[in-house]
Amino acid sequence: MKPHHWLALIPFLLFLCGAPFAARVQPFVLGLPFFLAWTIGSVLATAAVMGLVFWLDPANDAP
Repeated sequence: MKPHHWLALIPFLLFLCGAPFAARVQPFVLGLPFFLAWTIGSVLATAAVMGLVFWLDPANDAP
C-alpha cells in the first residue's frame, strides 16, 4: 500500500468517530440539524479526499 492511500482513513474516521459526537449536539447549521449537516460535510470531505488520493497516485497519469 502506498503512503498516500492512508489518506482514505480520514473519511472513515469522520463517520466512525464523529457520528456519536454529532448525534448529541442539538444546534442547527444552515437550517439543518447538526447531525445531518455533519453527514453532508463528511460525504463532501470523502469526495475531496478520494480526489486527492486519485491525484497523488502516479498510476493515474495520462499516457
